[in-house]
This record gives sequence, structure tokens and C-alpha cells, in this order.
Amino acid sequence: MSISRRDFIGAGAAAAAGVTLPKLAGAMPVITVRERSEPVVGAFAGRPVIVSAANGFDKDPGGKQGIRVAYEMLTRGSDPLDAIVAGVQVVELNPNDQSVGLAGLPNEEGVVQLDASCMHGPTKRAGSVGCLEDVAEAAAVAKAIMDHTDHIMLVGAGAKKFAIEMGFKTQNLLTEQSRRDWLRWKAKLNPSDNWLDPVDPPPGPTAPGGAKRPSPEDQYSGVHVYRDSSGVAHTYGTINMNAVTATGDIASVTTTSGLSWKIPGRLGDSPILGAGLYVDGDVGAAGSTGRGEANLYNLSSYLIVEELRRGKNPKDAGLEACRRIKASTVEKRLLNSRGEPNFNVNFYVLNKRGEYAGVGLYAPNASSQFAVCDDKGPRLERIEALLPGSPTD
Repeated sequence: MSISRRDFIGAGAAAAAGVTLPKLAGAMPVITVRERSEPVVGAFAGRPVIVSAANGFDKDPGGKQGIRVAYEMLTRGSDPLDAIVAGVQVVELNPNDQSVGLAGLPNEEGVVQLDASCMHGPTKRAGSVGCLEDVAEAAAVAKAIMDHTDHIMLVGAGAKKFAIEMGFKTQNLLTEQSRRDWLRWKAKLNPSDNWLDPVDPPPGPTAPGGAKRPSPEDQYSGVHVYRDSSGVAHTYGTINMNAVTATGDIASVTTTSGLSWKIPGRLGDSPILGAGLYVDGDVGAAGSTGRGEANLYNLSSYLIVEELRRGKNPKDAGLEACRRIKASTVEKRLLNSRGEPNFNVNFYVLNKRGEYAGVGLYAPNASSQFAVCDDKGPRLERIEALLPGSPTD
């Protein structure tokens, strides 16, 4: 059964995570996921499964706790979208994770702008938010758009105004660490400007060889923030989380602070249905992390779900999207010495039977992993790669 937002606020799993979703404004009615269809008994013989990007899983307990929170809610009967929004919110509110929500790395003007989207298979509804400022819980705002409006996407100042009306609290999302990282990036842009270069690079993973582009060996290590030879931080960090219940109900959510130092107003793939995620309640779900522009061009998540519809398993469906990205990447600036993409994109794929896969253009080392939680508990599994080596080879 679907639960209301008010019930969700009181859910024990969210409390165990140390977070609560904001209470809606008093004038607003309590709204459950609309027109919730009853599951057909016996239509699904699998077990509840959640798959997710591995943000912080192996180095920060917040990531692992998030997927556990979502799974515990799922097994207690919560709607799958409510569960995974609670799961990603654990990381959105983690001040030590600079890839999503609070503490996300800002745009080139030092402003944190968040993007998120969600889709709900049983009701075939969706919500999305772009360039959201001063509200950390972007995924929950996207769900509120789905629950309370006839729209799918709100952006910029209108999105923030809507979030405030819904009762979300505003705060400065630029933490002290992210502010320092922004100043370092700004100072390093031009050696002839009037900004003095920082003296000592901050600690953190550093791309070998002084490569300006983050090293893939660090990029998928669970840290999600990588430093070049000048100590400047970079991130493509995003969380996609997909869930299927024991009765076959499917949902997906994607949340991000976007590409670090982006041009203000830039939207990546995360808030765009068909790119950052896609769900068909009769088939399955897919979502992505990595270079959003490549994923936007190919609408890869939609492609993956259509491949599932045609009968492919999650791994083969995901690899087909990777082939499309490889084929459509022709600009020299985006190619490595082998003539292959010099960036990575990962996909997290789940079908109605509970079969799943994590795939990517590359899986350069043992740290190229994604997160899974089922009756065996939360764990990391290996990303399946289309191409050998790494993007920068």
C-alpha cells in the first residue's frame, strides 16, 4: 500500500537515518501517490531488490545506510518511490558528500544548483526539478511536484518558490569545504589574474600524471570527488536508485548537484525523463551517472527500458545503450588515443522480475562497482564494461 507523506515523515527507517522529510504546508492536503493500482497477486515471483550508484558506499557509511533505509522501508510495505527518495536523501543531507544535495560542488559562480527526477511505475507519473537552489532535498521536491501538481518539471526560481510553499526549509548549500574548493578552482583558472594561488593542495585523491580530467581510477572509487594535479576538485557525482517490490511495483529516482563548475543554468541528464532515468511499470527501470551530455544526446535510459521490453536482460540492454553512446561520440575533443570516448557513463538497470545489472562504457578497476540490496543485505557488485581499459588510455 502507498503511504502518505505524513506517514513517511514518521517512518522509522528515515528516523534511523537521522533525517526527516519536511512537513508540508498546513494548507495542503495529505496526498498519497495518486490512483495507486492494486498489485495483481501472483504476478511477480521475485523478491524486493534495490540497485543504486555506489556513492560513498565503501568509504562513507551514509551511502550504505541510504540503500539499507530504502530496502527496510520497501520490505515493510512502503511505496517503492517513497522508499528510494528516503534512501537518496540520506546522502543528499550528508555534508561530507560533495556530489549531491548539501555540500555539492557549485557552478562557476559559486552557487550550488541541484537537479533531480523521479518516476513511479504503478501510476505512470513523474516529477522533476532543475537548477534548484537553497533546498537540499531535491529528490523529495521532484516527488512533491509529481504529487501536488499537474506538471512534471519546475526549474530555477519557480522550483525554489514551490519547494518553500511545500514546507521545505531553505539553507546555504555551500559548505565551507565546497566554498574553499570553488575558490581554489577560480584561482587556478588564469595564472595572470589577481587571485593568488592557494599554497597547499587539500588532501584527497589526485589524478595521476597531472591529467586535468579526473582519473577513472578515482572517478568510480566511491569517493566521487577527484582532484587534479593542482588540487582542484571535480565531480560528475550523481545518485540513481531503482527499486522493485515483491509484487512487481517499480520506481526510480535520480539526484545530483551536477557537473562541478558548470555554467549557471546548465541541466545535465539527471532531471530529464528518458535520459537521467526512465520507468515503465510493466517492464523495468534504468538510470545513469557520468557524462550527462552524452546521455542526453542518446536518451539512453529510455533506450534501455525499450530493450528490456524487447526481451533483453538488464546487462545486454544496458550495454546496447553504451554502444549507442560510443557510436554517437565523434568529436575529436571527446575521443582518447584509441578513438573511443574519453569519459564514462554508468547505467543501473532493473526489470520487473527483479533481475538487475550495472553497466558502463568502462570499468577500469576493482572499484568500478554499484550498490545492491535484497534479502542478502546491502553490498557492492562489479560494473560490466563495454570497452577495455579506461577513458584516458
